[in-house]
Amino acid sequence: MSKRLQVLLPDQEMAEIQRLARREHLTVGAWVRTALREARDRKPARDAESKLKAVRRAAQHAFPAADIGQMLQEIERGYEG
Repeated sequence: MSKRLQVLLPDQEMAEIQRLARREHLTVGAWVRTALREARDRKPARDAESKLKAVRRAAQHAFPAADIGQMLQEIERGYEG
């Protein structure tokens, strides 16, 4: 379902957005939707503190792993075969 968003802009700013939309062969609505999506996509999905908490929780675990030298040898053998 779509929702309507009303944004009030000064005339000069609206004229600039209209010019940019025309330059890209878009309606003002399409240009604004694209700009909002791009702005949203640049924002991290989570805040830094919650990411740090997740890393700290993961660092508390001790998972088995082979010696790094052994792992690298196995990787190289995999490339050869």
